[in-house]
Amino acid sequence: MTEAIKAPAPTAFRGVDPYSAESMARMKRRYRAEARFKFFGLAAVLVAGVFVLALLGDIIRKGMPAFFEHRALLEITLSAETIDPKGTRDPAELRAADYQRLVYDALRNQFPNVKERRLRRKLEGLVSAGAGDDLRVRVLADPSLIGKTIRMPVLLSDDADLHLKGKGTRIERADGGGALALNLDGGAVELRGASAFAAPLGALKGVLRSRADALSRDLSRIPPSRPGMDNTALDAQRMELTQRRDGLRKRADDAGSTEALDPTLLPSLVVEAGGGMFLLSEIGKDSARGTVLVAPSDGVTEVKAWRVATYVTPEADRRVTDAEIAWLEALRAKGQLQNAFATRFFTNGDSREPELAGIRGALTGSALTLLVTLLFCLPIGVGAAVYLEEFAPKNRLTDILEVNINNLAAVPSIVFGLLGLAMFLNFFGLPRSAPLVGGLVLALLVLPTIIIASRAALKAVPPSIKEAALGVGASHQQAIFHHVLPLAMPGIMTGTIIGMAHALGETAPLLMIGMVAFIVDVPAGVTDAATVLPVQIYLWSDLPEMAFQTRTAAAIMVLLGFLFVMNGAAILLRRRFERRW
Repeated sequence: MTEAIKAPAPTAFRGVDPYSAESMARMKRRYRAEARFKFFGLAAVLVAGVFVLALLGDIIRKGMPAFFEHRALLEITLSAETIDPKGTRDPAELRAADYQRLVYDALRNQFPNVKERRLRRKLEGLVSAGAGDDLRVRVLADPSLIGKTIRMPVLLSDDADLHLKGKGTRIERADGGGALALNLDGGAVELRGASAFAAPLGALKGVLRSRADALSRDLSRIPPSRPGMDNTALDAQRMELTQRRDGLRKRADDAGSTEALDPTLLPSLVVEAGGGMFLLSEIGKDSARGTVLVAPSDGVTEVKAWRVATYVTPEADRRVTDAEIAWLEALRAKGQLQNAFATRFFTNGDSREPELAGIRGALTGSALTLLVTLLFCLPIGVGAAVYLEEFAPKNRLTDILEVNINNLAAVPSIVFGLLGLAMFLNFFGLPRSAPLVGGLVLALLVLPTIIIASRAALKAVPPSIKEAALGVGASHQQAIFHHVLPLAMPGIMTGTIIGMAHALGETAPLLMIGMVAFIVDVPAGVTDAATVLPVQIYLWSDLPEMAFQTRTAAAIMVLLGFLFVMNGAAILLRRRFERRW
Protein backbone atom coordinates (compact mmCIF):
# COMPACT_ATOMS: atom_id res chain seq x y z
CA MET A 1 0.00 0.00 0.00
CA THR A 2 1.45 3.28 -1.01
CA GLU A 3 1.34 6.31 1.15
CA ALA A 4 0.72 9.84 -0.07
CA ILE A 5 3.85 11.95 -0.10
CA LYS A 6 3.39 14.90 2.12
CA ALA A 7 5.36 18.16 1.73
CA PRO A 8 7.66 18.73 4.64
CA ALA A 9 6.61 21.40 6.99
CA PRO A 10 8.52 24.66 6.73
CA THR A 11 11.41 24.63 9.13
CA ALA A 12 13.37 27.53 10.51
CA PHE A 13 16.95 28.00 9.25
CA ARG A 14 19.31 28.89 12.03
CA GLY A 15 16.51 30.32 14.02
CA VAL A 16 15.15 32.45 11.10
CA ASP A 17 11.85 31.71 9.44
CA PRO A 18 12.37 32.24 5.66
CA TYR A 19 8.62 32.60 5.19
CA SER A 20 8.09 35.24 7.80
CA ALA A 21 6.93 38.73 6.85
CA GLU A 22 10.30 40.15 7.81
CA SER A 23 12.19 37.68 5.57
CA MET A 24 9.85 38.28 2.63
CA ALA A 25 10.26 42.05 3.00
CA ARG A 26 14.04 41.63 3.09
CA MET A 27 13.90 39.51 -0.07
CA LYS A 28 11.78 42.09 -1.86
CA ARG A 29 14.33 44.77 -0.96
CA ARG A 30 17.11 42.62 -2.42
CA TYR A 31 15.12 42.13 -5.62
CA ARG A 32 14.46 45.86 -5.86
CA ALA A 33 18.15 46.61 -5.28
CA GLU A 34 19.09 44.14 -8.01
CA ALA A 35 16.54 45.68 -10.38
CA ARG A 36 17.93 49.16 -9.67
CA PHE A 37 21.46 47.93 -10.28
CA LYS A 38 20.44 46.44 -13.64
CA PHE A 39 18.60 49.62 -14.57
CA PHE A 40 21.55 51.88 -13.75
CA GLY A 41 23.93 49.55 -15.57
CA LEU A 42 21.74 49.53 -18.66
CA ALA A 43 21.30 53.30 -18.44
CA ALA A 44 25.07 53.77 -18.22
CA VAL A 45 25.58 51.60 -21.30
CA LEU A 46 22.88 53.49 -23.21
CA VAL A 47 24.30 56.90 -22.25
CA ALA A 48 27.79 55.83 -23.28
CA GLY A 49 26.40 54.49 -26.56
CA VAL A 50 24.58 57.75 -27.24
CA PHE A 51 27.76 59.76 -26.68
CA VAL A 52 29.78 57.43 -28.91
CA LEU A 53 27.16 57.62 -31.67
CA ALA A 54 27.01 61.40 -31.34
CA LEU A 55 30.80 61.61 -31.63
CA LEU A 56 30.92 59.30 -34.64
CA GLY A 57 28.00 61.12 -36.25
CA ASP A 58 29.72 64.49 -35.81
CA ILE A 59 32.97 63.14 -37.28
CA ILE A 60 31.17 61.60 -40.26
CA ARG A 61 29.12 64.77 -40.84
CA LYS A 62 32.26 66.90 -40.91
CA GLY A 63 34.46 64.44 -42.76
CA MET A 64 32.24 63.20 -45.59
CA PRO A 65 32.61 66.39 -47.70
CA ALA A 66 36.39 65.79 -47.88
CA PHE A 67 35.82 62.58 -49.87
CA PHE A 68 34.28 64.58 -52.72
CA GLU A 69 35.54 67.51 -54.76
CA HIS A 70 34.01 69.98 -57.19
CA ARG A 71 35.42 70.53 -60.65
CA ALA A 72 34.61 72.96 -63.44
CA LEU A 73 34.30 71.65 -66.99
CA LEU A 74 36.31 74.05 -69.15
CA GLU A 75 37.26 74.22 -72.82
CA ILE A 76 41.06 74.43 -72.66
CA THR A 77 43.07 75.30 -75.75
CA LEU A 78 46.46 73.55 -75.62
CA SER A 79 48.40 76.22 -77.43
CA ALA A 80 51.57 74.92 -79.07
CA GLU A 81 53.22 78.33 -78.56
CA THR A 82 52.81 77.94 -74.80
CA ILE A 83 53.46 74.21 -74.38
CA ASP A 84 55.97 73.36 -77.11
CA PRO A 85 57.19 76.49 -78.91
CA LYS A 86 60.11 74.62 -80.53
CA GLY A 87 57.98 71.70 -81.71
CA THR A 88 60.48 69.13 -80.40
CA ARG A 89 58.07 67.25 -78.13
CA ASP A 90 60.88 67.11 -75.59
CA PRO A 91 59.40 65.72 -72.31
CA ALA A 92 61.53 68.12 -70.28
CA GLU A 93 60.14 71.15 -72.14
CA LEU A 94 56.61 69.81 -72.02
CA ARG A 95 56.93 69.34 -68.29
CA ALA A 96 58.20 72.89 -67.75
CA ALA A 97 55.37 74.62 -69.67
CA ASP A 98 52.95 76.98 -67.88
CA TYR A 99 49.81 74.84 -67.86
CA GLN A 100 48.22 76.88 -65.09
CA ARG A 101 48.09 79.88 -67.44
CA LEU A 102 46.14 77.80 -69.96
CA VAL A 103 43.60 76.96 -67.26
CA TYR A 104 43.26 80.63 -66.34
CA ASP A 105 42.75 81.56 -69.99
CA ALA A 106 39.98 78.96 -70.34
CA LEU A 107 38.23 80.31 -67.24
CA ARG A 108 38.44 83.93 -68.44
CA ASN A 109 36.90 82.88 -71.74
CA GLN A 110 33.80 81.91 -69.76
CA PHE A 111 33.49 85.47 -68.39
CA PRO A 112 34.85 87.84 -71.04
CA ASN A 113 33.38 90.91 -69.32
CA VAL A 114 35.76 90.53 -66.36
CA LYS A 115 38.52 92.94 -67.32
CA GLU A 116 39.48 94.67 -64.09
CA ARG A 117 42.72 93.31 -62.69
CA ARG A 118 41.37 92.84 -59.18
CA LEU A 119 38.35 90.88 -60.45
CA ARG A 120 40.52 88.81 -62.80
CA ARG A 121 42.64 87.72 -59.85
CA LYS A 122 39.51 86.69 -57.97
CA LEU A 123 38.24 84.83 -61.02
CA GLU A 124 41.51 82.92 -61.32
CA GLY A 125 41.28 82.13 -57.59
CA LEU A 126 38.24 79.95 -58.27
CA VAL A 127 40.47 77.15 -59.59
CA SER A 128 43.08 75.30 -57.58
CA ALA A 129 46.75 76.16 -57.82
CA GLY A 130 47.31 72.52 -58.76
CA ALA A 131 44.85 72.49 -61.67
CA GLY A 132 47.74 72.93 -64.10
CA ASP A 133 49.40 69.78 -62.76
CA ASP A 134 46.44 67.66 -63.84
CA LEU A 135 46.64 69.20 -67.30
CA ARG A 136 50.39 68.55 -67.42
CA VAL A 137 49.88 64.88 -66.61
CA ARG A 138 47.32 64.55 -69.38
CA VAL A 139 49.54 66.22 -72.00
CA LEU A 140 52.60 64.17 -71.03
CA ALA A 141 50.52 61.00 -71.36
CA ASP A 142 49.30 62.05 -74.84
CA PRO A 143 51.44 64.75 -76.57
CA SER A 144 49.20 64.54 -79.64
CA LEU A 145 46.72 66.78 -77.78
CA ILE A 146 49.01 69.79 -78.28
CA GLY A 147 47.33 72.33 -80.53
CA LYS A 148 43.83 71.02 -79.83
CA THR A 149 40.99 72.22 -77.62
CA ILE A 150 39.86 69.72 -75.02
CA ARG A 151 37.03 69.71 -72.50
CA MET A 152 38.49 68.84 -69.14
CA PRO A 153 37.33 68.94 -65.49
CA VAL A 154 39.45 71.42 -63.53
CA LEU A 155 39.77 71.24 -59.75
CA LEU A 156 38.30 74.20 -57.89
CA SER A 157 39.90 75.96 -54.93
CA ASP A 158 39.05 75.02 -51.37
CA ASP A 159 36.90 78.12 -50.78
CA ALA A 160 34.90 77.58 -53.96
CA ASP A 161 34.51 73.90 -53.16
CA LEU A 162 33.24 74.62 -49.64
CA HIS A 163 30.73 77.14 -50.97
CA LEU A 164 29.34 74.59 -53.41
CA LYS A 165 29.09 72.10 -50.54
CA GLY A 166 26.89 74.54 -48.63
CA LYS A 167 29.54 75.72 -46.15
CA GLY A 168 29.53 79.36 -47.28
CA THR A 169 26.31 81.35 -47.27
CA ARG A 170 22.68 80.45 -47.77
CA ILE A 171 21.22 81.72 -51.03
CA GLU A 172 17.54 82.66 -51.14
CA ARG A 173 15.93 83.38 -54.51
CA ALA A 174 12.66 85.17 -55.18
CA ASP A 175 11.02 85.87 -58.52
CA GLY A 176 10.72 89.52 -59.50
CA GLY A 177 7.44 91.08 -60.47
CA GLY A 178 6.79 93.07 -63.63
CA ALA A 179 9.06 94.21 -66.41
CA LEU A 180 12.60 95.33 -65.60
CA ALA A 181 14.55 97.78 -67.73
CA LEU A 182 18.34 97.36 -67.98
CA ASN A 183 20.54 100.38 -68.56
CA LEU A 184 24.15 99.23 -68.98
CA ASP A 185 27.05 101.65 -68.84
CA GLY A 186 30.28 99.69 -69.09
CA GLY A 187 30.64 97.74 -65.85
CA ALA A 188 27.77 99.63 -64.16
CA VAL A 189 24.05 98.96 -64.47
CA GLU A 190 20.81 100.70 -63.54
CA LEU A 191 17.65 98.64 -63.13
CA ARG A 192 14.17 100.19 -63.22
CA GLY A 193 10.65 98.85 -62.76
CA ALA A 194 7.44 99.96 -61.05
CA SER A 195 7.69 98.71 -57.43
CA ALA A 196 10.09 96.07 -58.71
CA PHE A 197 12.27 96.09 -55.60
CA ALA A 198 9.64 96.74 -52.92
CA ALA A 199 9.89 93.20 -51.52
CA PRO A 200 13.71 92.97 -51.22
CA LEU A 201 13.81 96.53 -49.86
CA GLY A 202 11.30 95.58 -47.16
CA ALA A 203 13.39 92.52 -46.29
CA LEU A 204 16.47 94.73 -45.91
CA LYS A 205 14.54 97.05 -43.61
CA GLY A 206 13.68 94.01 -41.49
CA VAL A 207 17.38 93.08 -41.30
CA LEU A 208 18.21 96.61 -40.13
CA ARG A 209 15.52 96.36 -37.46
CA SER A 210 16.89 93.04 -36.17
CA ARG A 211 20.41 94.50 -36.07
CA ALA A 212 19.10 97.43 -34.04
CA ASP A 213 17.47 95.00 -31.60
CA ALA A 214 20.79 93.15 -31.28
CA LEU A 215 22.52 96.45 -30.42
CA SER A 216 19.88 97.06 -27.76
CA ARG A 217 20.75 93.72 -26.18
CA ASP A 218 24.42 94.66 -26.27
CA LEU A 219 23.61 97.94 -24.55
CA SER A 220 21.79 96.14 -21.75
CA ARG A 221 24.92 94.09 -21.02
CA ILE A 222 27.12 97.15 -20.41
CA PRO A 223 27.45 97.69 -16.64
CA PRO A 224 26.14 101.01 -15.30
CA SER A 225 28.48 103.85 -14.44
CA ARG A 226 29.83 103.77 -10.91
CA PRO A 227 30.38 106.94 -8.88
CA GLY A 228 33.96 107.68 -7.93
CA MET A 229 35.39 105.64 -10.82
CA ASP A 230 36.62 106.46 -14.30
CA ASN A 231 33.65 105.56 -16.53
CA THR A 232 34.95 107.24 -19.69
CA ALA A 233 35.39 104.00 -21.67
CA LEU A 234 31.99 102.65 -20.66
CA ASP A 235 30.26 105.94 -21.49
CA ALA A 236 31.96 106.11 -24.88
CA GLN A 237 30.97 102.54 -25.68
CA ARG A 238 27.41 103.16 -24.56
CA MET A 239 27.17 106.33 -26.67
CA GLU A 240 28.58 104.61 -29.76
CA LEU A 241 26.15 101.69 -29.53
CA THR A 242 23.24 104.05 -28.89
CA GLN A 243 24.05 106.14 -31.95
CA ARG A 244 24.39 103.06 -34.14
CA ARG A 245 21.12 101.62 -32.82
CA ASP A 246 19.19 104.84 -33.34
CA GLY A 247 20.62 105.22 -36.84
CA LEU A 248 19.58 101.70 -37.80
CA ARG A 249 16.10 102.17 -36.38
CA LYS A 250 15.66 105.41 -38.29
CA ARG A 251 16.66 103.71 -41.55
CA ALA A 252 14.39 100.76 -40.83
CA ASP A 253 11.37 102.94 -40.05
CA ASP A 254 11.73 104.98 -43.25
CA ALA A 255 10.09 102.48 -45.59
CA GLY A 256 10.51 104.56 -48.75
CA SER A 257 14.17 105.54 -48.38
CA THR A 258 16.87 104.18 -50.65
CA GLU A 259 19.34 101.82 -49.01
CA ALA A 260 23.04 101.49 -49.72
CA LEU A 261 24.04 97.84 -49.41
CA ASP A 262 26.84 97.82 -46.86
CA PRO A 263 28.80 94.52 -47.25
CA THR A 264 29.73 94.58 -43.55
CA LEU A 265 26.13 94.85 -42.36
CA LEU A 266 23.55 93.74 -44.91
CA PRO A 267 23.05 90.67 -47.09
CA SER A 268 24.11 90.94 -50.72
CA LEU A 269 21.50 91.19 -53.48
CA VAL A 270 22.21 89.87 -56.97
CA VAL A 271 19.68 90.32 -59.78
CA GLU A 272 19.62 87.47 -62.32
CA ALA A 273 18.07 88.79 -65.52
CA GLY A 274 18.58 88.30 -69.24
CA GLY A 275 21.35 85.73 -68.76
CA GLY A 276 23.38 88.18 -66.68
CA MET A 277 24.05 88.80 -62.99
CA PHE A 278 24.15 92.25 -61.38
CA LEU A 279 25.41 92.94 -57.86
CA LEU A 280 23.34 95.73 -56.33
CA SER A 281 25.06 98.52 -54.43
CA GLU A 282 21.98 100.71 -53.94
CA ILE A 283 18.32 99.76 -53.90
CA GLY A 284 15.07 101.73 -53.84
CA LYS A 285 11.45 100.82 -54.34
CA ASP A 286 11.43 101.36 -58.11
CA SER A 287 15.11 101.27 -59.09
CA ALA A 288 18.49 99.89 -58.17
CA ARG A 289 22.12 100.42 -59.13
CA GLY A 290 24.99 98.01 -59.19
CA THR A 291 27.82 96.40 -61.11
CA VAL A 292 27.82 93.75 -63.81
CA LEU A 293 29.22 90.42 -62.62
CA VAL A 294 28.08 88.32 -65.58
CA ALA A 295 27.24 90.13 -68.82
CA PRO A 296 23.68 89.59 -70.14
CA SER A 297 22.86 88.41 -73.62
CA ASP A 298 23.62 90.88 -76.38
CA GLY A 299 20.94 93.47 -77.06
CA VAL A 300 18.90 92.79 -73.92
CA THR A 301 17.45 96.03 -72.54
CA GLU A 302 14.24 94.80 -70.91
CA VAL A 303 13.23 91.52 -69.29
CA LYS A 304 9.98 90.21 -67.88
CA ALA A 305 11.27 87.07 -66.14
CA TRP A 306 13.94 87.81 -63.53
CA ARG A 307 14.71 87.08 -59.91
CA VAL A 308 16.64 88.39 -56.94
CA ALA A 309 19.21 86.15 -55.21
CA THR A 310 19.96 87.07 -51.60
CA TYR A 311 23.33 85.98 -50.21
CA VAL A 312 22.23 85.93 -46.58
CA THR A 313 25.63 86.22 -44.90
CA PRO A 314 27.23 89.67 -45.38
CA GLU A 315 30.25 89.59 -47.66
CA ALA A 316 32.61 90.71 -44.89
CA ASP A 317 31.74 87.61 -42.85
CA ARG A 318 32.64 85.00 -45.46
CA ARG A 319 35.69 83.97 -47.48
CA VAL A 320 33.95 83.85 -50.87
CA THR A 321 33.04 87.23 -52.34
CA ASP A 322 29.80 88.11 -54.09
CA ALA A 323 31.52 88.06 -57.48
CA GLU A 324 32.97 84.61 -56.92
CA ILE A 325 29.59 83.25 -55.82
CA ALA A 326 27.95 84.73 -58.90
CA TRP A 327 30.55 83.17 -61.20
CA LEU A 328 30.14 79.77 -59.54
CA GLU A 329 26.36 79.99 -59.80
CA ALA A 330 26.71 80.93 -63.47
CA LEU A 331 28.85 77.82 -64.08
CA ARG A 332 26.29 75.75 -62.21
CA ALA A 333 23.48 77.14 -64.36
CA LYS A 334 25.43 76.17 -67.52
CA GLY A 335 25.93 72.61 -66.23
CA GLN A 336 29.70 73.05 -66.07
CA LEU A 337 30.16 71.92 -62.47
CA GLN A 338 30.56 68.33 -61.34
CA ASN A 339 30.96 66.71 -57.94
CA ALA A 340 33.19 63.62 -58.04
CA PHE A 341 34.97 61.31 -55.62
CA ALA A 342 38.24 62.85 -54.43
CA THR A 343 40.76 60.13 -55.27
CA ARG A 344 43.58 62.61 -54.68
CA PHE A 345 42.76 62.51 -50.96
CA PHE A 346 44.21 58.98 -50.95
CA THR A 347 46.88 59.43 -53.67
CA ASN A 348 48.45 62.80 -52.74
CA GLY A 349 50.85 63.68 -49.97
CA ASP A 350 50.46 66.67 -47.69
CA SER A 351 50.12 70.15 -49.21
CA ARG A 352 49.67 73.76 -48.16
CA GLU A 353 46.60 73.89 -50.41
CA PRO A 354 43.70 72.11 -48.69
CA GLU A 355 42.12 70.82 -51.89
CA LEU A 356 45.44 69.14 -52.87
CA ALA A 357 46.32 67.68 -49.46
CA GLY A 358 46.09 63.91 -49.11
CA ILE A 359 46.99 61.15 -46.70
CA ARG A 360 49.13 58.91 -48.90
CA GLY A 361 52.37 60.02 -47.26
CA ALA A 362 50.90 59.55 -43.78
CA LEU A 363 49.50 56.12 -44.67
CA THR A 364 52.83 55.00 -46.08
CA GLY A 365 54.66 56.34 -43.03
CA SER A 366 52.22 54.55 -40.73
CA ALA A 367 52.68 51.27 -42.63
CA LEU A 368 56.48 51.49 -42.50
CA THR A 369 56.43 52.45 -38.82
CA LEU A 370 54.12 49.57 -37.91
CA LEU A 371 56.27 47.18 -39.95
CA VAL A 372 59.35 48.15 -37.94
CA THR A 373 57.33 47.90 -34.74
CA LEU A 374 56.11 44.42 -35.60
CA LEU A 375 59.55 43.13 -36.64
CA PHE A 376 61.07 44.23 -33.35
CA CYS A 377 58.35 43.64 -30.76
CA LEU A 378 56.83 40.33 -31.95
CA PRO A 379 59.90 38.04 -31.70
CA ILE A 380 61.19 39.79 -28.57
CA GLY A 381 57.79 39.83 -26.89
CA VAL A 382 56.95 36.19 -27.68
CA GLY A 383 60.46 35.07 -26.73
CA ALA A 384 60.28 36.91 -23.40
CA ALA A 385 56.85 35.45 -22.69
CA VAL A 386 57.96 31.88 -23.46
CA TYR A 387 61.06 32.26 -21.29
CA LEU A 388 59.26 33.80 -18.32
CA GLU A 389 56.38 31.33 -18.47
CA GLU A 390 58.16 28.08 -19.27
CA PHE A 391 61.91 28.31 -18.65
CA ALA A 392 62.69 31.07 -16.11
CA PRO A 393 63.24 29.92 -12.53
CA LYS A 394 60.81 31.27 -9.99
CA ASN A 395 63.01 33.53 -7.88
CA ARG A 396 63.28 37.13 -6.77
CA LEU A 397 64.78 38.30 -10.06
CA THR A 398 61.95 36.94 -12.20
CA ASP A 399 59.40 38.39 -9.76
CA ILE A 400 61.01 41.82 -10.23
CA LEU A 401 60.93 41.36 -14.02
CA GLU A 402 57.24 40.48 -13.98
CA VAL A 403 56.35 43.47 -11.81
CA ASN A 404 58.30 45.83 -14.07
CA ILE A 405 56.69 44.43 -17.22
CA ASN A 406 53.23 44.96 -15.73
CA ASN A 407 54.20 48.50 -14.66
CA LEU A 408 55.58 49.37 -18.09
CA ALA A 409 52.17 48.66 -19.60
CA ALA A 410 50.81 51.61 -17.57
CA VAL A 411 53.61 54.11 -18.26
CA PRO A 412 52.43 57.23 -20.19
CA SER A 413 53.34 56.99 -23.85
CA ILE A 414 55.20 60.31 -23.90
CA VAL A 415 57.81 58.78 -21.57
CA PHE A 416 58.71 56.32 -24.33
CA GLY A 417 59.03 59.30 -26.67
CA LEU A 418 61.51 60.93 -24.31
CA LEU A 419 63.42 57.66 -24.12
CA GLY A 420 63.55 57.44 -27.91
CA LEU A 421 64.71 61.06 -28.15
CA ALA A 422 67.51 60.46 -25.67
CA MET A 423 68.66 57.05 -26.92
CA PHE A 424 67.87 56.61 -30.60
CA LEU A 425 68.38 60.21 -31.74
CA ASN A 426 70.88 61.80 -29.38
CA PHE A 427 72.96 58.72 -28.44
CA PHE A 428 72.80 56.45 -31.50
CA GLY A 429 72.34 59.29 -34.02
CA LEU A 430 69.52 57.71 -36.02
CA PRO A 431 67.71 59.94 -38.57
CA ARG A 432 65.06 62.22 -37.13
CA SER A 433 61.41 61.84 -38.22
CA ALA A 434 62.09 58.42 -39.75
CA PRO A 435 59.83 55.34 -39.54
CA LEU A 436 62.82 53.39 -38.19
CA VAL A 437 62.98 55.51 -35.03
CA GLY A 438 59.19 55.71 -34.75
CA GLY A 439 58.92 51.93 -35.04
CA LEU A 440 61.54 51.39 -32.34
CA VAL A 441 59.76 53.77 -29.96
CA LEU A 442 56.38 52.16 -30.58
CA ALA A 443 57.95 48.70 -30.18
CA LEU A 444 59.02 49.70 -26.67
CA LEU A 445 55.51 50.99 -26.06
CA VAL A 446 53.61 47.83 -27.07
CA LEU A 447 56.19 45.28 -25.92
CA PRO A 448 54.68 44.90 -22.41
CA THR A 449 51.22 44.39 -23.92
CA ILE A 450 52.46 41.61 -26.21
CA ILE A 451 54.40 39.92 -23.39
CA ILE A 452 51.38 39.95 -21.07
CA ALA A 453 48.99 38.71 -23.81
CA SER A 454 51.44 35.97 -24.89
CA ARG A 455 51.89 34.72 -21.32
CA ALA A 456 48.13 34.60 -20.88
CA ALA A 457 47.82 32.59 -24.12
CA LEU A 458 50.51 30.14 -22.97
CA LYS A 459 48.79 29.69 -19.63
CA ALA A 460 45.52 28.91 -21.41
CA VAL A 461 47.00 25.78 -23.02
CA PRO A 462 46.15 22.77 -20.80
CA PRO A 463 49.19 21.33 -18.99
CA SER A 464 48.18 17.87 -20.18
CA ILE A 465 49.40 18.67 -23.70
CA LYS A 466 52.91 19.43 -22.51
CA GLU A 467 52.83 16.45 -20.18
CA ALA A 468 51.76 14.15 -23.00
CA ALA A 469 54.62 15.40 -25.18
CA LEU A 470 57.09 14.87 -22.37
CA GLY A 471 55.63 11.41 -21.75
CA VAL A 472 56.40 10.21 -25.31
CA GLY A 473 60.02 11.31 -25.06
CA ALA A 474 60.03 14.96 -26.22
CA SER A 475 62.40 17.35 -24.55
CA HIS A 476 61.10 20.36 -22.64
CA GLN A 477 62.04 22.66 -25.52
CA GLN A 478 60.36 20.39 -28.08
CA ALA A 479 57.21 20.20 -26.01
CA ILE A 480 57.00 23.98 -25.79
CA PHE A 481 57.87 24.90 -29.38
CA HIS A 482 56.19 21.96 -31.14
CA HIS A 483 53.01 21.68 -29.11
CA VAL A 484 52.31 24.46 -26.60
CA LEU A 485 53.39 27.47 -28.67
CA PRO A 486 51.39 26.55 -31.84
CA LEU A 487 48.25 26.10 -29.74
CA ALA A 488 48.83 29.45 -28.02
CA MET A 489 49.54 31.28 -31.30
CA PRO A 490 45.92 32.51 -31.88
CA GLY A 491 45.94 34.24 -28.50
CA ILE A 492 49.41 35.62 -29.17
CA MET A 493 48.32 37.00 -32.56
CA THR A 494 45.24 38.54 -30.98
CA GLY A 495 47.37 40.36 -28.41
CA THR A 496 49.80 41.43 -31.14
CA ILE A 497 47.05 42.90 -33.31
CA ILE A 498 45.60 44.79 -30.36
CA GLY A 499 49.09 46.09 -29.56
CA MET A 500 49.56 47.21 -33.17
CA ALA A 501 46.20 48.97 -33.07
CA HIS A 502 47.37 50.76 -29.94
CA ALA A 503 50.58 51.78 -31.71
CA LEU A 504 48.68 52.98 -34.79
CA GLY A 505 46.77 55.55 -32.75
CA GLU A 506 49.73 56.95 -30.79
CA THR A 507 50.84 60.54 -31.35
CA ALA A 508 52.71 61.85 -28.29
CA PRO A 509 55.86 59.65 -28.53
CA LEU A 510 56.20 60.35 -32.24
CA LEU A 511 55.99 64.10 -31.68
CA MET A 512 58.99 63.82 -29.35
CA ILE A 513 61.17 62.26 -32.07
CA GLY A 514 60.35 64.88 -34.70
CA MET A 515 57.66 63.16 -36.80
CA VAL A 516 55.65 66.39 -36.65
CA ALA A 517 57.45 67.93 -39.65
CA PHE A 518 55.65 69.01 -42.83
CA ILE A 519 56.40 66.12 -45.23
CA VAL A 520 55.27 66.45 -48.85
CA ASP A 521 57.06 63.47 -50.42
CA VAL A 522 55.93 59.90 -49.88
CA PRO A 523 58.64 57.97 -47.96
CA ALA A 524 60.32 55.16 -49.90
CA GLY A 525 62.11 53.50 -46.97
CA VAL A 526 62.31 53.31 -43.21
CA THR A 527 65.08 55.93 -43.06
CA ASP A 528 63.28 58.59 -45.13
CA ALA A 529 61.54 61.52 -43.45
CA ALA A 530 57.90 60.65 -42.86
CA THR A 531 54.88 61.29 -40.74
CA VAL A 532 52.06 59.04 -39.57
CA LEU A 533 48.31 59.35 -39.75
CA PRO A 534 47.68 60.47 -36.13
CA VAL A 535 50.36 63.16 -36.43
CA GLN A 536 48.90 64.25 -39.78
CA ILE A 537 45.53 64.65 -38.08
CA TYR A 538 47.18 66.70 -35.33
CA LEU A 539 48.87 68.98 -37.89
CA TRP A 540 45.71 69.56 -39.92
CA SER A 541 43.58 70.23 -36.85
CA ASP A 542 45.81 73.18 -35.96
CA LEU A 543 45.41 74.93 -39.35
CA PRO A 544 42.89 77.77 -39.69
CA GLU A 545 41.42 76.89 -43.10
CA MET A 546 37.98 75.33 -42.85
CA ALA A 547 38.82 72.85 -45.63
CA PHE A 548 41.59 71.41 -43.45
CA GLN A 549 39.02 70.87 -40.69
CA THR A 550 36.98 68.66 -43.00
CA ARG A 551 40.13 66.80 -44.02
CA THR A 552 40.96 66.32 -40.35
CA ALA A 553 37.61 64.64 -39.77
CA ALA A 554 38.03 62.53 -42.92
CA ALA A 555 41.50 61.38 -41.79
CA ILE A 556 40.01 60.47 -38.40
CA MET A 557 37.42 58.36 -40.21
CA VAL A 558 40.20 56.54 -42.09
CA LEU A 559 42.15 55.99 -38.87
CA LEU A 560 39.06 54.68 -37.07
CA GLY A 561 38.41 52.40 -40.04
CA PHE A 562 41.88 50.86 -39.72
CA LEU A 563 41.42 50.47 -35.96
CA PHE A 564 38.05 48.76 -36.44
CA VAL A 565 39.56 46.43 -39.04
CA MET A 566 42.49 45.51 -36.81
CA ASN A 567 40.30 44.89 -33.77
CA GLY A 568 37.84 42.96 -35.91
CA ALA A 569 40.69 40.80 -37.22
CA ALA A 570 41.73 40.09 -33.63
CA ILE A 571 38.19 38.98 -32.77
CA LEU A 572 37.95 36.78 -35.88
CA LEU A 573 41.30 35.17 -35.16
CA ARG A 574 40.30 34.43 -31.60
CA ARG A 575 37.00 32.88 -32.67
CA ARG A 576 38.47 31.02 -35.65
CA PHE A 577 41.30 29.32 -33.79
CA GLU A 578 39.74 29.18 -30.36
CA ARG A 579 39.86 25.68 -28.91
CA ARG A 580 37.61 24.14 -26.28
CA TRP A 581 39.49 21.80 -23.98
